[in-house]
Amino acid sequence: MSAFEVSVRHAFVVIVIIVMTQSIHCVSMKKPNFIFMLMDDMGWGDLGVFGEPSMETPNLDQMAKEGMLFTDFYSANPLCSPSRAALLTGRLPIRNGFYTSNYHGHNGYTPQNIVGGIADTEILIPELLKHAGYTNKLVGKWHLGHQPQYLPLKHGFDEWFGSPNCHFGPYDDKTTPNIPVYNNSEMVGRYYENFAIDRKKHLSNMTQLYIQEAIKFIKRMTANEQPFFLYWAPDATHAPVYSSLTFKGKSRRGPYGDAVMELDFGVGAFLKELKALGLDKNTLVLFSSDNGAAEVDTAFNDGSNGPFLCGKQTTFEGGIREPTIAWGPSFVSPGKVSHQVGSLMDWFSTALELGGVKVPDERVIDGMSLTSVLAGGPEFDRPIFHYRGNTLFAVRYGLHKAHYWTWTNSWKEYNSGITFCRGQEVENVTTHDQMNRTLNPVVFQLGRDPGERHPMTSNLEYNEAVKTINKIVEQHVSTLKPGTPQFDWCDDAVMNWAPNGCEKIGKCLDAVKSNLAKCVWPH
Repeated sequence: MSAFEVSVRHAFVVIVIIVMTQSIHCVSMKKPNFIFMLMDDMGWGDLGVFGEPSMETPNLDQMAKEGMLFTDFYSANPLCSPSRAALLTGRLPIRNGFYTSNYHGHNGYTPQNIVGGIADTEILIPELLKHAGYTNKLVGKWHLGHQPQYLPLKHGFDEWFGSPNCHFGPYDDKTTPNIPVYNNSEMVGRYYENFAIDRKKHLSNMTQLYIQEAIKFIKRMTANEQPFFLYWAPDATHAPVYSSLTFKGKSRRGPYGDAVMELDFGVGAFLKELKALGLDKNTLVLFSSDNGAAEVDTAFNDGSNGPFLCGKQTTFEGGIREPTIAWGPSFVSPGKVSHQVGSLMDWFSTALELGGVKVPDERVIDGMSLTSVLAGGPEFDRPIFHYRGNTLFAVRYGLHKAHYWTWTNSWKEYNSGITFCRGQEVENVTTHDQMNRTLNPVVFQLGRDPGERHPMTSNLEYNEAVKTINKIVEQHVSTLKPGTPQFDWCDDAVMNWAPNGCEKIGKCLDAVKSNLAKCVWPH
């Protein structure tokens, strides 16, 4: 081979290497997609992979096998609205204003007579991703306020199909309006009227509509080569539970189990679609729940919190520990079980880091990026603060959890048959009076006692745990600046009487007179 031929061949190889490098660089520079799947009142024990004996969640179990299963993951609050606000802002509800100051340590949320909602001063993850070129869609329940200034399209979402509130009802449309369903900025009907829910038969087609909306969005974004953030928030497992006719009677667990099976079907449909479209290598999918399963009804309507104490509304493990799975071949080390202590707020910081978006630094962000953990890196200790309303009830650090206040619900409620700890009573722990334990916190070692049945006695381990957690609490409280409470005022005049678009479908209603008053939150 002549010197000239060698030179030409060398040049050709260099060109090929450069082209390949640029191609790989282009792929690596492609923005990742994000899908947050947030269930409603689903418990830690509702998934087969977490030990539910009926094994009726094959798609979620497979998602865990292909991805990473988190055993010690928490909601940011034991109730829906505050937890969802925390997920989308990366901030504790006490900071973003999703609490009430009307009572000490009472939960609040966003029923349709609430005056407040997510403040304009809060920065939501879709707003940040939108500035980075993403298209964002919410499918399902919003629950961050239903007045026009609080709706999703005012806070970073480009598209929305779903409702601002839970599917309570039916109402008479005179004293209380039925909840509207929106398509983007306009309502397209109301629950129990245009969107049927049969409470007696536990039937509705809403989950199927939510699955279809999400898949259409994914396909459209793929065709447009557009990075996207999909927030999928169905509410079928929130009472009154429902499923479509296809899934009715399929579960050994009754109507609640039917709803879980249909949601599991939806998860499987999403992952199948991502693989078919070639998006699986560039999409991070996260699955969790807004709070623990409710324990106020029978198992016919409520989920399972597995071995954990109590349920929704409480800061015991059953109210706040969530079934959580991360999936995405390019971002998640497959087939791993992680004991990393995490929070829904962490997905805010994780997605921003992977998307190359700067986390706001002019405010406190409570969520921590878990990108290194997802990639198989080492786990790390960090505190998790469990608030109930305006009060810090408990803190977990490492394997120890200290309760500074204990309370389930009032004696009045309990004696009337309302309980948040169905079939579970732990003396001096599941109290019906608010008990201040600040001087001598009730501590559990969650590795040995995940069900919080046996408080630690005052020994060296207890003393060291309390000393460590007390310092964490002292630092937290000293720098805490609570946001303006959004759950203090209620008014029937602000309910969903005449949402935007109602005139087009003949669904505008006459509002009642204003009766502005402080909201009543019994627990």
